[in-house]
Amino acid sequence: MRKLSTAFFGVLGVLASAGAAMAAEAAEAAAPVARAALDAPGLGTVALAMCIGMGIAAAGCGIGQGLGLKGACEGVARNPEASNKLTNTLMLGLAFIESLAIYTFVICLILIFMRPFG
Repeated sequence: MRKLSTAFFGVLGVLASAGAAMAAEAAEAAAPVARAALDAPGLGTVALAMCIGMGIAAAGCGIGQGLGLKGACEGVARNPEASNKLTNTLMLGLAFIESLAIYTFVICLILIFMRPFG
């Protein structure tokens, strides 16, 4: 369990720092007019929150999809005749799980570009 938590927080740290580094590069490459808009106060905090939120959402969706696929494979192994019904249900479930990551991505884009709090 300790190795798993160490790996999880290590990956989380890498994701958080990579987003900040990419945001800094994008700010330097932007035009002077856009640079003034990107240097708004609190943008670094929003970018950090966006990276952490998207990382957690992606990890949660990946775990959920893996568990769903595991259950579907076990179900087909137990009852091969129900594979069509299980496949349809699995695809619908995977689409719902993936939509959660897309919604999180849209919220992150709203936070970074629209800046509703400042």
